[in-house]
Amino acid sequence: MKEFPEALTIAGTDSGGGAGMMADIKTMQACHVFSTSVVVGVTAQNTLDVQKVFPMPLEMVDAQFASIADDFVIKAAKTGALFDAEHVANVAKNIKKYSLGSLVVDPVMVAKGGAKLLTDDAIDTVISDLIPLADIITPNMPEAETIVKHPIDGKDAIMQAAQEIQKMGAKNVVIKGGHSDGPENKDYVLLADGNDFWMTGKHVDSKRKHGTGDTLSSVMVAELAKGCHVEQAIKRAKAYMNEILQHEIHVGQGHGPLNHWGAEGTDVEI
Repeated sequence: MKEFPEALTIAGTDSGGGAGMMADIKTMQACHVFSTSVVVGVTAQNTLDVQKVFPMPLEMVDAQFASIADDFVIKAAKTGALFDAEHVANVAKNIKKYSLGSLVVDPVMVAKGGAKLLTDDAIDTVISDLIPLADIITPNMPEAETIVKHPIDGKDAIMQAAQEIQKMGAKNVVIKGGHSDGPENKDYVLLADGNDFWMTGKHVDSKRKHGTGDTLSSVMVAELAKGCHVEQAIKRAKAYMNEILQHEIHVGQGHGPLNHWGAEGTDVEI
C-alpha cells in the first residue's frame, strides 16, 4: 500500500467550488497530498457573489478537530476564512491542542466579489491568537494593511510591514502582490532566518482568479506535508500559480475559478 502525506484545511466552504475549502482540497489533490477538513463555516456562494454565511456551532468545530486527530497523521495544516472572533479563538485553541504539523495562515478577510468573510472585531483575535502559531502567513496587500493597521505604499513599506507581521509571531511572511497594477505581480517573502526575496509572476488580465489565495497557500501546505523546506514550498507554490493562471477554464458568469489541474503535464514540480 502506498502512503500519502496527509494535510488539513480549516476553513469555510464555497458552494460555487472555486475558493475556500473546495479550492484547498482540489489543490492538495493536484499536489498528490490527501486533504482532510474542518468546516468552520458554510457559505452560499457562486462566481457572482456571496449570498449567505453560516458559521458552524463551536461544538461541531471541536468535534471535527477531535475526529481528525483521532485517526489521521497530519503533517501540515492551513486556515482560511474563520468568520468571527469567537471562531478564530476556537480554531487557535484546537490548533494548540492537537499535533497538526506546520501551519499556514491565510488571513482571509474579503471574498473576491467583495463580501466580508472576517468581522472587524476578529482582526485583533487573529493577531493575538492565530498569527503567533503561523509557520507561514500569506496576506495580500489589503489584508497586510489591516493587520499592521496602516497603509503600505511602495517596496520599502512592504518589507517593513513583513517585519512588523513577523514580530507578531509569524515565522515566515509572504505578502502577495496580486492586487497591484502593471505587467508583473511581485510577492515579498521574509523568512524566519532573516533572509528575504521577491517572487515575480506575469500579470494575467482575467477575471478567472477566484480562489488564488486559497490555492497558493494550499500548495505551500501540500509541499510542507511532503517534507519540503519552507523556502522550497513557497517557491513551488508561486511556480504552480504562475502556470495555472495561463490555462483558464470558463465556469460561471462572474469571478471564475482557477484551473487546478492546469499544471499537469508541465515541468512545474509539485
